[in-house]
Parts: sequence; C-alpha cells; structure tokens
Amino acid sequence: MYEPIRAKSVHSTMAGTPHDFPHRSREEELDIQLAGHLAALLAVTDELRVAAPSADLDTAAERLAGEVARLRGGRTPARASATTAGREPNAAALHRRAHTLAGRALVVAASRADTAAAILAAERMDAHTAALQPRELASR
Repeated sequence: MYEPIRAKSVHSTMAGTPHDFPHRSREEELDIQLAGHLAALLAVTDELRVAAPSADLDTAAERLAGEVARLRGGRTPARASATTAGREPNAAALHRRAHTLAGRALVVAASRADTAAAILAAERMDAHTAALQPRELASR
C-alpha cells in the first residue's frame, strides 16, 4: 500500500555521529551572549558620545571596548560612526536603552561569574540612571 522508505532516516544518521558539528560549552555560550550585550551597549554609548560628549562616556566606551575584545579573544569590536546621519538623537531614549542593555549584561555577567564585566555593567546602569534623573524630574 505504501512505498517503503529507501533512504536512511535523518534522525538515525544524526544520532549515529554526534561529533559531526561543533558544540559549545555553557561558558562559551555565555561569553558570546555577554560580548553581544556589551557590544550593543558600546554602540549606544558611542551614539550618546555624539549626542552629548563627555569624558565619562569616552572612558566608558574604552572600557566597554576592552571587555568586548577580551571576551572575543582579542578581536576589537566594531564602533559606531561619529555622525548622527542628519537626525537629532534623543538622549533620554538612548540612556534608557543603554540602561536596559547594561542590565542584561549584568545578568549574564553574574551568571558567568565575571566580576569585571559585572562591575562595569553595574557602573553603567548607575551612570545612565543618574543621567535620566534630572530629565525625568523636569518633565513632570
């Protein structure tokens, strides 16, 4: 009634050779995730540096770039360009975005037990919270 299966099952061929594709450990996955969050935070920090230049943001950007490079085995992260492309960035929205990204990085750094990255993420959360305080109080 039915035609017999002539090819091997995909499931049986995959189960028979477990070492055909690369596997990453939990630590490697957390490194990748943390580097991604810190790289995103670096991009937002670079945007903030264009919108409102400050020495604190310059220092933070350098520290973030160093952490991303460390997590990526020495490869330097891509940096945002120094232009706003004809639009005025909303500094408050950027600070909120940076605060969220720093929080995500803090969670991953804590689960990875990476003290340096956790301290940097917590410091950035505090800095972005402080940057938002006067703006939010003035808008009320």
